[in-house]
Amino acid sequence: MNIELESILLIHGQPDFDTKISRLLKEHSMRAFLEDKQELAASVRHIVADVGKRGDAAVSEYSERFDRVRLSPEEFRISAEELKKAHSRLEPALLQSLRKAIENVRLYQSQIFIGGRTSHPGIRYLPLQRVGLCIPGASAPLPSTLIMTAVPAQTAGVQEIVVVSPPRWQASIHPVILGLCYELNITEVYRLGGAHAVAALAFGTQTIPKVDKIVGPGHDVVQLAKKEVYGMVDIDSFAGPSDVLIIADSQAEPEWVAADILSQAEHNPGAGILATDSLPFARNVLAELEKQLSQLNRAEGAARCLLEYSGILVFQSLDAAVDWANEFAAEHVQVQCGPQSRKIADRLRNAGAVFIGPYSPVAVGDYWAGPSHTLPTRQTSRYFSALTSNDFIKSISIIEYSEEQLRRSAENIIRLALTEGLDAHAASIQKRLR
Repeated sequence: MNIELESILLIHGQPDFDTKISRLLKEHSMRAFLEDKQELAASVRHIVADVGKRGDAAVSEYSERFDRVRLSPEEFRISAEELKKAHSRLEPALLQSLRKAIENVRLYQSQIFIGGRTSHPGIRYLPLQRVGLCIPGASAPLPSTLIMTAVPAQTAGVQEIVVVSPPRWQASIHPVILGLCYELNITEVYRLGGAHAVAALAFGTQTIPKVDKIVGPGHDVVQLAKKEVYGMVDIDSFAGPSDVLIIADSQAEPEWVAADILSQAEHNPGAGILATDSLPFARNVLAELEKQLSQLNRAEGAARCLLEYSGILVFQSLDAAVDWANEFAAEHVQVQCGPQSRKIADRLRNAGAVFIGPYSPVAVGDYWAGPSHTLPTRQTSRYFSALTSNDFIKSISIIEYSEEQLRRSAENIIRLALTEGLDAHAASIQKRLR
């Protein structure tokens, strides 16, 4: 496979440099609004509303239409026997790796959990009762996504965890996912995906009780459906295509940086962007990309993502690269600048997750380190955060005044209530003081 990638190399000082990096920033920003998918959004809205009205009957129809699997409502849910059977067939080495990953994530999520830590009498933290997890049904199983969404919820104390995943493997869910559900003691699993699964979780149907929150990645249909039901339930974020922004100088290894760029481009869609202050280094990375691209199983899709969504940007200085990185607000930001890496990482304000040093590729976070890989995308790391155990709790304010406290505060409370024209509010205080 011979693909010329010279067009993704943008160099400071070229007449069109500022225009091109601004266009790259804007294109990624506009992808957040799905401006070219208004018909899709309207279709998703119709599906969500239809499931809300007709329940199981609509879910069955949409499952047959989109997944080509005819299911009666009694067949939506995976049986306990199927879960146990899938678990028994997991390869021992894979099961060992899954268990260690679960252990790592559980430890990290426990250490950062704020629920139950407060000593203030005016607030109480409680776990959500029931949460739905959307697990993509790709050609290969994605057990890491199940771990990264289920374990934080379990750490928070969520009692009922529901998994939905489309029936893309022999009219059901891949056995690795089913076996992992059993390992995690998740017993409510539905072979459903897409907008109709999200709507079923949000509204509830005759056979699927509604949830309090829906989390997890997925294609645009799933994300638009989550966006549509937000307010009836909570969601994690409006997630989109994966991206990585790598800040690197000449001390970094071109072969490794190219591999890191490709690790996101192969998601198809996915973006890999390098920001550096060294033109020779940038050219070496470009050469490595062209070399490694031909060796990928998903080379054609990765090449398209490199040409359409990615870039190698050569800035005047690393300071300029960091400033642009904060503006771009990537999902993943890697910093590979030798001894300066930690100092540069401390200047990053907008990133879903930061990976410091040459031995911290994104894959470490995807599978192993402990933080969830469910991260803000579409440049939403300006205001969204990584999914954590703290996203599965809610707080209740506690107010308890004595008669003496109320009398001390009454005059001020009454004055404020009357200023707002709410005389019944004021009366609720006054009557207690007679």
